[in-house]
Amino acid sequence: MEESDKLANSEHRVTSQITTKEANKVALGALVGNAIEWYDFFLFSAAAALVFNVQYFATDSATDSAMAAFATFGVGLVARPVGGAIFGAIGDRVGRKNVLLITVIGIGIVTALIGMLPTYAAIGVAAPILLILLRILQGLFVGGEWSGAMTIVVENAPLKRRALYAAIPQIGSPIGTIMSSGFFFIMGVMLTQDSFDAWGWRIPFLFAIPLVLVGAWLRSKLEESPVFEALKEEGEVEKAPFIAIFKNNWLQIIIGVLVAVVGVAGFYLVTSFVVWYGVNILGYSQDLMLIGTFVAAAVEIPVLYFGGRLGVKIGASRVVIYGGILSVIASIPAFLLIISGVPILVILGMTLAVAGVSVPYAASGTVMTGLFPAKTRYSGVAWAQNIAGMIAGFVPLAATAWVAAAGNQWWPAAAILFILSAVTVVGGILAPKASVAIPGFKH
Repeated sequence: MEESDKLANSEHRVTSQITTKEANKVALGALVGNAIEWYDFFLFSAAAALVFNVQYFATDSATDSAMAAFATFGVGLVARPVGGAIFGAIGDRVGRKNVLLITVIGIGIVTALIGMLPTYAAIGVAAPILLILLRILQGLFVGGEWSGAMTIVVENAPLKRRALYAAIPQIGSPIGTIMSSGFFFIMGVMLTQDSFDAWGWRIPFLFAIPLVLVGAWLRSKLEESPVFEALKEEGEVEKAPFIAIFKNNWLQIIIGVLVAVVGVAGFYLVTSFVVWYGVNILGYSQDLMLIGTFVAAAVEIPVLYFGGRLGVKIGASRVVIYGGILSVIASIPAFLLIISGVPILVILGMTLAVAGVSVPYAASGTVMTGLFPAKTRYSGVAWAQNIAGMIAGFVPLAATAWVAAAGNQWWPAAAILFILSAVTVVGGILAPKASVAIPGFKH
């Protein structure tokens, strides 16, 4: 029997013994920890559009300041593949659980430090330099987070229901967005603009301190993956996952990037670029754009759950394909609503764009974990997701530049969403033939 067949059969054997209660416990722990992680990470997204462009990258041009802030946002995502390589290799060698404990503590500490960072007016050029360094550290820790949470949940779930359980940690993303946008909204309502700019924006970042304590406690209670435990018992743990993943699974990494890109990049396009575009170009209020982000993220939660349930019935790859097509169709109408100037339609447009990219995002974790064998799964998913995240991180910057070159017209942003959605459709089509054939798992 070939090694791949042996590992696939072993995975089928150990996962067939998992109870629903055990799977629910791990999924819930991963979801809450993931929500805390994304709260910390998305604070930077909101602050890049509303605060950092003024406090750390002040110029005579609003567009130039925004591009500098969005570039810093993107730098954190460039660091993600590096973090994914480091933590993915550790996770494949020593286990998934302990790595996830390290990532939640690390990103919480870095986020709190950002909340304490002096501004450009206080320490000059050192302020943006330190902000960039902290963003890089944040990106390193996040690089090991999503892939680890997805891997441990999938490997603690019954094979036939993996698509549903894989969607649960994804819900941490909109919850983190609701928390971060909601916190900024509350600060904006309670404080004057001067007070918000001076110190109010720091409070959501400092709130990471109690959250990291909660996250660390939850992560300490997670069960180790039975699939990884089986690899240890059988002496099949990969000794050099960094080398093995590129030697054996480079094509799967590329396909994984295609599958993931619209879910990540489309979300950043709406929650970062559209917020900035609405406030600075269309003249909308900051509160309106934050409410739009909040509502879109709230709607994303049931969409993700529905996408997971649909994946159980028809296969995760099909959900990616159909969801990508839906996002292609929704791209232009969403932006037409956003530029309408009517508040309820603006919110509806933001929600439509996020809902469109959320359907393929719901199934992307299932598809990516299915692309890689258990012994290099953490590394493979980390590389695929984080390369997609790195590309996504520069989407707000690219949209700002292209829109500015087009005379502040909206259509370049819609074109970016259209292209990203089409790319993910291609990934969904290619994925089934490149995936590991695990008995009982519907791709």
